[in-house]
Amino acid sequence: MSSLYQNLGGQVAVDTVVDTFYRGVLADARIAHFFHGIDMDRQISKQKAFLTMVFGGPANYTGKNMRDGHRHLVRRGLNDGHVDAVIECLATAMRAHGIGDAEIHQVAAIANSVRDDVLNRPHP
Repeated sequence: MSSLYQNLGGQVAVDTVVDTFYRGVLADARIAHFFHGIDMDRQISKQKAFLTMVFGGPANYTGKNMRDGHRHLVRRGLNDGHVDAVIECLATAMRAHGIGDAEIHQVAAIANSVRDDVLNRPHP
């Protein structure tokens, strides 16, 4: 069975989608402010490595876990609406690169599976 990473199109697809994703994020008034002052080249590079790993590709991600990586954003007001906006931007970027609904739903399910960690909430 092939991994989601392979189904998406491998590293080229992940890299292309992440680049498009961040253009959408930075243009989205609901969430762009969370990225003011951020080194976007570094952010994009980390996101590419993270999503590659999460989707079943090579595990080269060395960043923080979801709770630690987003705790400072929760203190700045990060909430479910913002997570929804991020997932929407990711779906839009995937769709723009011809990725099908089945894969988009898989990616959304992965994102939703870490929502409590991103928002620093206890697990139910």
